[in-house]
This record gives sequence, structure tokens and C-alpha cells, in this order.
Amino acid sequence: MRTEKEIIAASKEFIGENKAKSWFEFLITVVLISSLLTLCFFQEVPFLARLAASITCGLLYVRLFVIYHDYRHRSILLGSTVASLLMKLVGLYVLAPEQIWTRSHEHHHNNNSKLTMSGIGSYPTVSKSRFLKLTKAQRQLYLINRHPLTIIFGYFTLFIYWLNLKSFLESPRKHIDSLAAIVLHVAVAAVIWYFFGFVTYVLTWFLPIFIMSGMGAYLFYCQHNFPGAKFRENHDWSYTNAALSSTSYMVMSPVMHWFTANIGYHHVHHINSRIPFYRLKEAMKSMPELSTVVTTSWNPIDIWRCFRLKVWDDETEQMITLRQLKSTQSAVRKNQQAVVAEEPVLKD
Repeated sequence: MRTEKEIIAASKEFIGENKAKSWFEFLITVVLISSLLTLCFFQEVPFLARLAASITCGLLYVRLFVIYHDYRHRSILLGSTVASLLMKLVGLYVLAPEQIWTRSHEHHHNNNSKLTMSGIGSYPTVSKSRFLKLTKAQRQLYLINRHPLTIIFGYFTLFIYWLNLKSFLESPRKHIDSLAAIVLHVAVAAVIWYFFGFVTYVLTWFLPIFIMSGMGAYLFYCQHNFPGAKFRENHDWSYTNAALSSTSYMVMSPVMHWFTANIGYHHVHHINSRIPFYRLKEAMKSMPELSTVVTTSWNPIDIWRCFRLKVWDDETEQMITLRQLKSTQSAVRKNQQAVVAEEPVLKD
């Protein structure tokens, strides 16, 4: 078995883009999005065809977002002034402006699977012992952050509120691009609604971004919060171990791998974020250490299993559900009551 340093060193073989391929993957995505959005604007087109185009556009937004994410990792389109300008626009368009996205996502890569209440660049995860010490309000906020509806409605919770509104209000000068993203988003939505009507607004603007946001939020959640994921305190954490034991490989069809720009090979990405998305599969096949990680999928049962996980049990070293947490609390209370009942009664 190779050491952690040797694994990282081996992954560097797959750094390095094919610039023509990078441009092709980006431009074909933009062209397809533009074509489908144009179709959605034509009210003469049957509604079901427009709806299908809108949903497909939402999937393409996921792909566009991952390509943007790769650019911010400096794995594709390096040194291109044109790409720099286009990606700034993409960041605003998909409600992930450069400043907050880069800062929070780099924090995520450097702290993936650490037990934390902050949830910067990720979802908060604490141990059972710490959760039980939280106040009622803190517990409620923690559980709201990890609630399935919070993730599914990521359009409002993660993208509009956390990435933009919250970041701007907390640091206006640093995150002026977050304000720009909100203004752009509201302005375009208002123009479409006013000139083309509510239905066209939903099909061309709201639904595609809602799909992208919900899928993106869930992908981000499930690929680090799944049965078998390992979490560590800061002193017991290592970068490579976090990638291999706390990051999943999400099994998908070739079509979904294309729509998600191979983000399912997430453990490979966490081993080395400089590997272009179109080389992640190649890296996984070439490195034996990357083929034994825990898998997740779009199967509804897998989704349900991921959503149920709430806190890290430091005794059994696994993520547990609220039901399991309550069960352990009940067992502890019974043991305490039994101990009290067995204590001898002192007589005067």
C-alpha cells in the first residue's frame, strides 16, 4: 500500500488539461443551454416540449456549474483572459460569485470531514456528545441546516441566502459580487416575467436554476454525508484520509455522469482538485486506492439513507440518525436510574 504522500504524488500524473477539450466542453454546454432556453421562450411550442427543455436545461446548469467549479480550482482554462471574464459572468449567473465561492470552497477542501458547527463551505457535523451539550436553539438550527428540505430548496437556502445575501451583509466590501449576483438575478427574472409572462419566467429562469441548486446542494451533501463516512477532530485529520474515507464515489449512468461533469468521482477530485473533470475517471482506473471507497447513487433508498444521518457517534465511529440518538439517550437514562435504584439506603 502506498503512503498518503505517494498517493498524492501519483495523482499529479493526471494534472494537465487539453485546452481544446476544455473549451469544447464549456462551449458545447453553453450552446445547448442557449438553444433550450430559446425554445422555452416560444409560446407556440407545446407546453410539454418547453417543460422538457426547461428540465434538461436545469441538468445542463449542473454541468456548467461543475465546469465553473473546475475553473476556480485552476484545473482548466488556465491563463486565458477570455475564460476569466466568462467565468466571472457564469459565477454571477449561477449565484456562486467568485469571492464567496472560492473562499468557502477552498475551506471545504482543507477541512472536509472535520467535526464542526460552523459549516463553512459544507454542512455542519458534530459529535453526539457535543450535540447533547448544545442549547435547544442551537440543536434546532443544526438540524434545520441538515434538513432534507433545506437541501432540496438549496436555491433559496444555499444559493440566494448563504452564498449571496449572508456573505454580502456580513462583509459588503469583500463580497460586492454577491450583491451583483442578487441584483442580476432579480432584474432578469423581473424582465422575463413582465415581458413574457409567468409561465415563461418559470420555464426559462426559475425551474432550471431551482433544479441546478437542489441537485448541486444534494450532491454536495451526499458525497460527504453517507453511511460509512468517517469524521475526525482537527488533531486526528489528514487530507488524503478525508478524501478516501469521507468522500464517496457516486455511481451514475454515463448520461448522468456527463450532465454532472463527472462530479460523481468526487473522492478523486478531493485527492487532487487540479485534475480536470474529464480526467477523473482515468485517474480512478489507474490508481487502485481509488477503487475501494464507499459508493452512493441516485437510488431513492440511498438518498433516504443519506438524509437520515444527523450526528457523528464517536463511540461507534459512524454517523447516526435521530432515532438512534434518542435510543442511546434512553439507554443512558435507564442505566442511570438502575444505578440510583441499586444504591444502598443509609439508615440513621
